[in-house]
Amino acid sequence: MDYGQFCPVAKTMELLGEKWTLLILREMHMGATRFNEMQRGLTFISPSILTKRLNDLADAEIILRKKMSGQRGFEYFLTQAGKETLPLLQSFGAWGMRWARGDIRDSDLDVELLMLYLQRSIVTDNLPGDQSVIRFKFTDLQKLSDWWLLVKGCNVDICLEDPGQDVDVYFTTDLRTMVSCWMGDESYRGAIVDKRLKLVGPSALTRNVQHWLSDSVFAGIRPAREIEALA
Repeated sequence: MDYGQFCPVAKTMELLGEKWTLLILREMHMGATRFNEMQRGLTFISPSILTKRLNDLADAEIILRKKMSGQRGFEYFLTQAGKETLPLLQSFGAWGMRWARGDIRDSDLDVELLMLYLQRSIVTDNLPGDQSVIRFKFTDLQKLSDWWLLVKGCNVDICLEDPGQDVDVYFTTDLRTMVSCWMGDESYRGAIVDKRLKLVGPSALTRNVQHWLSDSVFAGIRPAREIEALA
């Protein structure tokens, strides 16, 4: 899209203003380098649109496309220009926490995206031993209701089928409650007291979940309506 203006905001929007572009960069800042990894975090994007956006970003030298050695396909990496989009995304996220999250619709609650974020949020160094299994049961979902996070060393994998291993911590809750806890909108303890979350496991792990499952980077940013109510 060409705005025909010399303004740096307009020039930035020419490069980053297309639908999905900022979310692709979000996924890359969170560690995604391959096409299928980006698709996991962008559930509703079509393969053709993702391909076009990646090609556009590569042509603009915001990302670098590299052929995978001995394999079909490419990997994608942020260039210096791409890396410098991080403060922009952080500002967008902070603004969204204050002004755009007042009415989260049920259709916005994507369990696959949540589990991808939870996988990325495990602090492996703060879990005892070399291997841990965390199970999530979403009581309000008929499909994709059971998930396992398998932690081995510094690697965390997602599983949709029972891996047949002993579970260290069980989360039983509804999807909205788990999203709210991870986003920092409410505490795990409060959800447990309200009986919307059941957490089972050794107290060393369940007493302080955030020690080994970090909150969203935007947790703690209060909605504007709460700030205004206190004014």
